[in-house]
Amino acid sequence: MISASLEINKMSVENPIGDGARNEKSTCLPSNHCFLEPEKAVKTITDMTIWEKSEAYMEYTGFIATLNEAIKGKPLSVDCKISENVTKIMDMLEKIDKLISDFPPIEQPQRFGNSAFRDWLHKIKSNSTHYLQDALDQNIHLAIPEVKAYLEESFGNATRIDYGTGHEMSFIMFLCCLYKIGCLVQEDKVATVFMIFNKYLNIARKLQKTYRMEPAGSHGVWSLDDYQFVPFIWGSSQLIDHPKIYPPSKFLEDEVIDKYSDEYMFLSCIKYIKEVKKGPFAEHSNQLWSISAVGSWSKINQGLIKMYKKEILAKFPVVQHILFGSLLPIRRFQMHN
Repeated sequence: MISASLEINKMSVENPIGDGARNEKSTCLPSNHCFLEPEKAVKTITDMTIWEKSEAYMEYTGFIATLNEAIKGKPLSVDCKISENVTKIMDMLEKIDKLISDFPPIEQPQRFGNSAFRDWLHKIKSNSTHYLQDALDQNIHLAIPEVKAYLEESFGNATRIDYGTGHEMSFIMFLCCLYKIGCLVQEDKVATVFMIFNKYLNIARKLQKTYRMEPAGSHGVWSLDDYQFVPFIWGSSQLIDHPKIYPPSKFLEDEVIDKYSDEYMFLSCIKYIKEVKKGPFAEHSNQLWSISAVGSWSKINQGLIKMYKKEILAKFPVVQHILFGSLLPIRRFQMHN
């Protein structure tokens, strides 16, 4: 196993997702657009090549890269545009958050995977259409059957009562779809990460702790984190050229974590890990500890994007669960001159 610091130091600082950078032109769809109920399409290992050359792959990786650039060097408290549509999505997430208190954990013999989560998720799925009708303008309600599938898959698996990077990916695909249907626009990019995604991250953590959810497909000490990945990418972009949190090894210091975790997602992730895991950090989070040796946040950021493509987007156990529809299609991406 090559340490994360060695992997990242070998990586170019050029945009590693350049193969699918998103088109900045308007994403409004034609009036006769036909929405589809998304379904799984990667059924075997050999289908992975279709995924890696698909429009969905290019849209998704480009979306992450675009937002990564938009928040570079900015703290969570930065003054950003908060549109009416951003506020509506935040209101929807607040309803989802508050519903957790209606389904307290039940007493059960097994320590992990509290079955009350199943009841909570069933309620979310029962209400998702109604939530989205409130959150989206009426002229895009036809998109609800397609986009709600991504929202419903964002919070964990009811059978296994687990949560992992595939569920995180589903929420980011949901956000990507909101741009495709014109609910969110270019001016919403910073608020998309700092408000909407950050709220989602807090909900995910609350679910993990409340229902003692298992990590989905965790590689244990060799994974970056048991549950998340993208907050480390976007969080490291926030820290590029930060004068006080440099060199990057400072992110291991408790004083730095306490002072800056409310402003920087990367540090809030480290704080959360330290709360839920005991023992030496180098032992329970070896990959993150290795990353602390990398010389700059820019290198860490670009290295994490490449690691994400290699460790998450190229892994069949994750990709087999991805949903494809009209907004994120499995069809081959066509390069336009």
